[in-house]
Amino acid sequence: MTTPETALITGASSGIGYELTKRFASDGFDLVLVARDSERLEDVASEMRERHDATVTVLPTDLALPGAADKIAATLEAGGIEVDVLVNNAGFNVYGPFWQTDGERELAMLQVNIVALTRLTKLLLPAMVRRGSGRILNIGSTGSFAPGPFDAVYCASKAYVLSFSEAIAEELEGTGVTVTALCPGATRTRFAERAGMTDTPMFRGRVAEASDVAAAGYRALRDGRRVVVPGLANALLAFSVRLSPRRLVASIGRRMLVAEGGVA
Repeated sequence: MTTPETALITGASSGIGYELTKRFASDGFDLVLVARDSERLEDVASEMRERHDATVTVLPTDLALPGAADKIAATLEAGGIEVDVLVNNAGFNVYGPFWQTDGERELAMLQVNIVALTRLTKLLLPAMVRRGSGRILNIGSTGSFAPGPFDAVYCASKAYVLSFSEAIAEELEGTGVTVTALCPGATRTRFAERAGMTDTPMFRGRVAEASDVAAAGYRALRDGRRVVVPGLANALLAFSVRLSPRRLVASIGRRMLVAEGGVA
């Protein structure tokens, strides 16, 4: 009997992470679920066990805390759990004029969006390379491709995710390990509400369903693709950004990210 593969998913309690969790569970993966909301995480774990008979390990963790990734890796090692697929999905946004936003919250965002993602990859990737197989899915954004006025730190953090993912994907060529960056546009999750962005043109327009974004990311991961931008309009936008003057790109970004009444 073949031993099931194990997928570790951060930010698994809601949104795209939750939809990815359902995908992996339905395909017979064992799951390691990471999120800050322990109650919601337990609910998701129970759902996966009941619907898919999945083996689920729950690791309630605040990835904004320094050393969080190391604690996760230590728990995995102590439990003899080998991770075949790493999904770095956890992340959040701080929105507004940079000179007015909460600096401490931005540091916490960088800890989640960049530091925890990088550290988890650093800790789990070597074993994948030794085994000659493994997959990593990092969640970027259409903001990965362009500066985002009034979303400056978030978009910069997602630019890091894309650059990091593409670089190590090239390093890993021929090892049996693949890296995929999933870069969605506006998606129907609690993300915009938490960031106070629901009145921006980006989120007043066409908004993708989290299930559709997760499906696109899951297919790309299984196919070993390096970058996927779900939705034709988003893909065309990402392509055009690379050909346009940076000042023009920033100006367009400003129009997309400022609400009718301005930024609070």
